[in-house]
Amino acid sequence: MKAVNNAGIITFYQSVPNSFRSSTGLHLNVKGWSSQDMKDNGLFDVIIDDSYDSRIHDLGEIYWDTGATVFKKDKSNKSFDKSVSELKEQSISNFKSRIGGELAKTDWYIIREADNGADVPADVVDARVALRELSDTVESEINALTTKAKVITYDFPNI
Repeated sequence: MKAVNNAGIITFYQSVPNSFRSSTGLHLNVKGWSSQDMKDNGLFDVIIDDSYDSRIHDLGEIYWDTGATVFKKDKSNKSFDKSVSELKEQSISNFKSRIGGELAKTDWYIIREADNGADVPADVVDARVALRELSDTVESEINALTTKAKVITYDFPNI
C-alpha cells in the first residue's frame, strides 16, 4: 500500500498507482519506478501492524510517521455487543447449518432406506459419519475458546 501527501490531503492507494499527483505535479508510469524514485516524489509505503485482522480490529486514520518516513494506520480492537457465549453459540449454529446442508445432499439415500429398505452405499454412510464427527469436533474446539477474539478468528475447516 502506498500514500502521498498533497498539500495536507493524504491520498491512499491499495497498490502502486499508474499515476499520482503530488505537490511537485502529475507523475505518470509510476509502476515502473524504483522505490527510491517513489519516495523522492512523495509516494511512501503505508505500514499496518502485521497482527491486524479485520475480523477483530479497526484501522485508525492514516498519518505520517516522521521517524520512520512512512505513513501508518494503527489498529484498535473492535468492540462486540455479544458475549463470548453468544458468539460461541452463533458460530456453532452457523457451522451446524453448513454441516446440515452437506448432509441434506445425501438425505435421499436415508429416506429411501427408511421407505423401502434400499441399502445406503458405504461411502455415503462414511461421509455422513465424518461430517457429524467434524461437527462435534468443531463444537468442542469452539466451546474451549475463552475470548471473543479467539471465537471470531476461529478457522473453520473446509467441508
